[in-house]
Amino acid sequence: MGDFDSGERIIARCGLVCSECPAYIATKAGDEQKIAETAAMWSKMYNADVAPDYVWCDGCALPGRKCGHCAECDVRACAEGKGMDNCGLCPELSGCATINDFFKLAPQAMKVIEEIAAGR
Repeated sequence: MGDFDSGERIIARCGLVCSECPAYIATKAGDEQKIAETAAMWSKMYNADVAPDYVWCDGCALPGRKCGHCAECDVRACAEGKGMDNCGLCPELSGCATINDFFKLAPQAMKVIEEIAAGR
């Protein structure tokens, strides 16, 4: 399985759009400067020390590197364990505390997952 490809968008298991993520874009370009810029941006956004090594990401469901959070993401682990490309395909979506807690942090992902769920 690979990241869910919705036209030109590459969708992560949680509904975030990998193909719009600065980490994914910089990784695909092999752009160390953009990786460093993304690390600095995330450090400021999340009030944390984000190292460039934490940023490299080949996409949620594809083999390869995962940015620090994606590597340990409960949503990703659950969908992967169920063999689902993303949570929008899961019949347990509406009652899932894991994804609904994530949506509080990333409401833009909820919209994407709802679109996918509506089409299944």
